Formats: sequence, structure tokens, C-alpha cells
Amino acid sequence: MKLVIENLNKTYANGVQALQNVSLEIPTGMFGLLGPNGAGKSTLMRTVATLQDADSGSIKLGALNVQSEKQELRKVLGYLPQQFGLYPKMTAEVLLNHFAVLKGITAKKQRKELVAFVLQKTNLYEVRNQHLGGFSGGMKQRFGIAQAILNNPKLLIVDEPTAGLDPKERNRFYNLLSEIAENTIVVLSTHIVDDVKELCTQMAIINAGNVVLQGNPIQLIEDLKGRIYQKTIRQDELANYKNSYQVISEKRFLGKPLIQIVSDKIPGDGFVAVDSSLEDVYFNQINIQN
Repeated sequence: MKLVIENLNKTYANGVQALQNVSLEIPTGMFGLLGPNGAGKSTLMRTVATLQDADSGSIKLGALNVQSEKQELRKVLGYLPQQFGLYPKMTAEVLLNHFAVLKGITAKKQRKELVAFVLQKTNLYEVRNQHLGGFSGGMKQRFGIAQAILNNPKLLIVDEPTAGLDPKERNRFYNLLSEIAENTIVVLSTHIVDDVKELCTQMAIINAGNVVLQGNPIQLIEDLKGRIYQKTIRQDELANYKNSYQVISEKRFLGKPLIQIVSDKIPGDGFVAVDSSLEDVYFNQINIQN
């Protein structure tokens, strides 16, 4: 099964064109949607999740027309938005049971077994009777996934899921998503490059409402191989280097600017060749667009 998005457009009432002819083909497995804040990622995710309508274009999940068969899509959809609220005085088990009822699982025994299963899968079973108000950020994110997979979804959408998580919780979340993606289409929307590098076999970069690049992360990194150079410079030289070279990123090293450039030929001028990375792929595309 594939999620196929074709020529999707969305313009808000204030005139902001959030999506511009977005087309993507997403197979079973983990798919990364990478882009800066305000790029259109959340707009695209909300549209696919039937929370808002596109102005034009089409979305299909297998043979299912997402826009005209919204209720059918919701039966096979799991969705974890960027921000979601919980009832702090309810326990994880009680609230998941409530969500299961809302998802149409009415048989008490089946519901009990299902809630126990997703609690085990998200490593929350031991704290199932703890109030959600006492959960850490990572535990809340795992609870969000637990409610999203109650209906054994064919499509799981997660929007900025690891923002604010510590490294341990982040790795735990990675492992959980990877396991789910073995049999499910998982769309991971994020601005964190490492999320995509660690998890996804296919990806796309979106910026200003446009899909500017898509493909396999390893292949995209390979395409930049031998073209990335870096150099430490003085702060007062930065503007000149930006005028002379295609500078894709700048950071601090021992208090001085460290710039990276893309060049098809050896630039000389003190630049040193370095291995390409997915971060370079990302910054290169964003800088081309800007």
C-alpha cells in the first residue's frame, strides 16, 4: 500500500500559500518530511489527516480517496500532532480505554487486551495506573503513540515527535517508531535532521510550501560526496565569503566562524574537504531556495 499525494495546494485566508503543487509517493516504512518551521509540514500533515481541506489536488491511501472518504480514512489512521493535551488527573490505562471506545472498540474484553498490548508496546505498562500529569515529556510522547496505534493503523502520522526529548527518550522513541514502521506507513514530520538520518529510508525536504528534494537519504548524501569544504574564518570575513562561495552553513569553532561550502571544484583558499552529511543536503537545499 502507498500514500500518493498529487498536486496538493493550500492557501490560507490571509494569503499565505502553505502548499504549492506538493506531490509525494510514500510506501510502507518510515518516511521523513524535513523542513524548517513554517515550511508547510504541519499543513500537509493536517490535510492528509482530514483535519482541513486542500484547495486542489488529490490524496489516496491505496484505493481510498482520502478527501471524499474521510471517515474511512480515519478508521485506519493514527495521528500524533505536534501539540496535544492530556487529562492530568486520569491514569494512562483509563484514558486509553476511553480512546478505544471512541475508536469503536466496544467489546470490553477486546478493549482491555488491546489497551494492555499498546501499553506494553510503548513501555508504559508498569505506570498504567499513574496519573498522566506526573508523566515526563518522553512518557507523554509514548502515550501519544499508544493512543495513535490503538486501531492498528495503516497510516501513522507523527508531527515533530522528538522536540524537547532527552537523548535516552529520543532513542527509545526511535526504536518504537521503527518497529511500527515494519508494517505501517509512518510519516515523520520534523525539522530535526538526525530524526530522518536515524530512521527513514525515504525522505523529502519541503520549504516555503514546495517539495524541493526527495529520495533515499544515503543516496542524497552520496550525491554531495566530494563537494563539501570547510574553513575557519574571522567574523569580519564572513560577508565576503558569502559573496564569493556557496556557503550552506556556519557555526562556531573555538569562538570563530566555521563555514561550509558546496563547490564542484577544489576551492583552494585554505578550504579543507570534509565528508558530506544529511545536514549538508538539507542546508544546501534550503539555501538554494532562499
